[in-house]
Amino acid sequence: MHKELIKKIEIPEGIEVSLSGDRVTVKSGDKKNEREFDLAKVDLQKKGNEIIIENKKASKKEKRKINTIASHIRNMIKGVQEKFEYKLKICFSHFPITVEIKGNEALIKNFLGERFPRKVRIPNGAKVEVDKEIITVTASDKEVAGQAAANFENVTRITNRDRRIFQDGIFITSKCGEEM
Repeated sequence: MHKELIKKIEIPEGIEVSLSGDRVTVKSGDKKNEREFDLAKVDLQKKGNEIIIENKKASKKEKRKINTIASHIRNMIKGVQEKFEYKLKICFSHFPITVEIKGNEALIKNFLGERFPRKVRIPNGAKVEVDKEIITVTASDKEVAGQAAANFENVTRITNRDRRIFQDGIFITSKCGEEM
């Protein structure tokens, strides 16, 4: 069954939103988030201090698309207001692990006693700080912050060993204000 669907998103004061074709840009001071959306069968427009996402004859597929676009735009607005923060903990029981940041790359040394360091790519826009056993990842884009944290977790994933004994690694402890 098709029906008319409209989602409205309020734009807070001090935040500029511009639409050009499929691209949405959100600015606040020196912070900026940009994203391109697939707007097939979805109408996106800005009226006053609101962003309106609508479809006159929406099916389930268009409803999902409208809700997804609305969530992404809300996250973009939240990201320029306050940065997204992920906290990770370095855990080891066998060999002490050290993490060193060099440019847009992090080196994880002495993981499971390995001679060569494991390398983690840090996406552009993410800021990584290491404080003893806590790694803090911050970014104004939620996806960039999440990907940087996931890169740390994935590079220290243990395979071919018993997970109950080898519990070493880097694990996400909190993401965007939620404790894990």
